[in-house]
Amino acid sequence: MTFQAPLFGAARLPRAILFGRGQRAAIGAASARIGRRALVVTDERQAAQPEFAAILADLDANGVEVQVFAGVIPDLPVSAIDACVAPARDFAPNVIIGIGGGSAIDHAKVAAVLLTHGGEVADYYGEFAVPGPVIPLIAVPTTAGTGSEATPVAVVHDEARGTKIGIASPYLIPEVAVCDPELTATCPPFLTAISGADALTHAVEAFSNAARPIDPLLTEEHVFIGKNAISDQFARLAVANIFKFLDRAVKDGSDMEAREGVMLASLMAGCAFGTAGTAAAHALQYPIGNLTHTAHGVGVAALLPFVMQFNRPAAAPAYAELAALVGLDGEDEAAKSQAFIEAVSTLFAEIGIPRSLADLGLAAEQQEYVAEHSLAAQRLIKNNPRPLDMDAMRAITQAAYAGERRQLAAI
Repeated sequence: MTFQAPLFGAARLPRAILFGRGQRAAIGAASARIGRRALVVTDERQAAQPEFAAILADLDANGVEVQVFAGVIPDLPVSAIDACVAPARDFAPNVIIGIGGGSAIDHAKVAAVLLTHGGEVADYYGEFAVPGPVIPLIAVPTTAGTGSEATPVAVVHDEARGTKIGIASPYLIPEVAVCDPELTATCPPFLTAISGADALTHAVEAFSNAARPIDPLLTEEHVFIGKNAISDQFARLAVANIFKFLDRAVKDGSDMEAREGVMLASLMAGCAFGTAGTAAAHALQYPIGNLTHTAHGVGVAALLPFVMQFNRPAAAPAYAELAALVGLDGEDEAAKSQAFIEAVSTLFAEIGIPRSLADLGLAAEQQEYVAEHSLAAQRLIKNNPRPLDMDAMRAITQAAYAGERRQLAAI
């Protein structure tokens, strides 16, 4: 008799997901169904776009009064969130709409927490610190990468502590996600590249994460529960679409089929890691982002091939399965898993992702700081398929700094 392991899956998702060209025309009606006073959170660039003006007109036509905050800043400093929340208290919104990249949507999430429960941003750091439901959120991504429209996490930059910190709670998942690929049409090539690479990192880490022992209370005790049968389905679609469409979208931003494919990948990767979580590449990116002031997507993408190489002894079956998914050959699991790592590295090189942390701007003397401070992100560390300690983080950091993966294959 062949033994079959018990099947377990879990998913936490938006109540409604709208995907496709022109779906932004539903924002006004969706907002009106939830509330009649909308705080719209975006950045200065998005606020100047004709599509944004059309969304505001649609809200008005549906009887929704609007207050716009157009001061979102990349990496989401706490001071910018405070600047949004203070005037919004008198407005008393009953729906919050985040329009933009991951920073705008995360900004909307944290604003919803503060406007609902009060206090300061720091009161909610970590997992399960948000005490209850928040003002309903509508997320409208204009980049295809973060998947924040489907996830229970927001990452902020705490200027006082000089670091990025996550707020993770199922209450942060938006009520509605409106994913319209036409909103990504003006995304420049490099932003398209690093956003798509971010999505691939989400999907690969979610798919290869450690699977925890099955427990009925798993989702009650962990925001991110590790690899499971449901998140795996989302991750597979994300990986397949990134390999099929990302290079095309970077080379020709007017290729709307490619834009659709990458945005769907981003959404699916968000659905995957929103339950399964991410791992070492994201843990390492926190201190690297603080030191280099580079975009999150470019950091995790630069790290991913090195993290995969370190994890391969524990994650070879997952990598081999993804290799087959994207049409890679190999005589056995070992060859297929290595082929997938090489394919990820090749794709990233083709779209302009830096090949090393040195190319990213990290100084040689900062490697030890990165290794040490990456271990603070326990919600990420605990999901990694291979155990992580200081020696492991140091090895990954040094290999990624040198741009040389061979030394990790021997560990």
